[in-house]
Amino acid sequence: MKKIGLVLFILIAIIAGTLFWLRSNLDGLVRDAIVEYGSEMTQARVSVGSVKIDAVNGECIITDFVVGNPKGFTTPYAFKVNEFTLALDPASITDDVIIVRKIAIIAPEVIYEKGDRMTNFDAIQKNIETYLGPADSEPSPGKKLIVEEFKMRDSKAQASAAFMDGKTVTVALPNLTKRNIGKAEGGITPGELGQRIAGAIEKQLLTAVSFDKLGKAAQQAGDAIGGAAGGAMDGIKSLF
Repeated sequence: MKKIGLVLFILIAIIAGTLFWLRSNLDGLVRDAIVEYGSEMTQARVSVGSVKIDAVNGECIITDFVVGNPKGFTTPYAFKVNEFTLALDPASITDDVIIVRKIAIIAPEVIYEKGDRMTNFDAIQKNIETYLGPADSEPSPGKKLIVEEFKMRDSKAQASAAFMDGKTVTVALPNLTKRNIGKAEGGITPGELGQRIAGAIEKQLLTAVSFDKLGKAAQQAGDAIGGAAGGAMDGIKSLF
């Protein structure tokens, strides 16, 4: 009996130590997961400065979040934000479907680039689709999400195209609010959530930016001054 008691004591000590390690390292584990799986899904470099989780209140603050561009694009990134917040329903953490009360992104920086065949946001969505697999495939195991409210406001957006040699012009991007994302399906995967958010942002960008007009403005301005690049850029900026 003494031996059994000793073994149980050792097991309890190991379990307690493991739980303490997980609790103290949870922020780092989540940060590493975002970087690893985000980069795999988007086929672009995803970086995160820090993750701070308040498990009691279900809040998570992520800082210095950057989604780079897939291969073939010249601008430094597609999306960057200094800080954004997620608030979860703590009671749903152990459920199959986690309720995200809100995702709040304030003052992000967005660069919308048109490549030879598609935009950077098109490429990111396509890469996520490839990662997730065919739509009619078996549902992937793991936690699902329902986002009650997604907000992105005070965005700083820029547009660029191949003929602009890496230069950008500022464009106006309205605030974005989406509610009950994934509710109709009974929950969606994190990859599907990323895909939908990228699609919603690009939908706004498509409204704000016309690459056909950018090209025509560059050509007309260039012709008017004998092809000077500075004049072409002035002509493009006048559209916005």
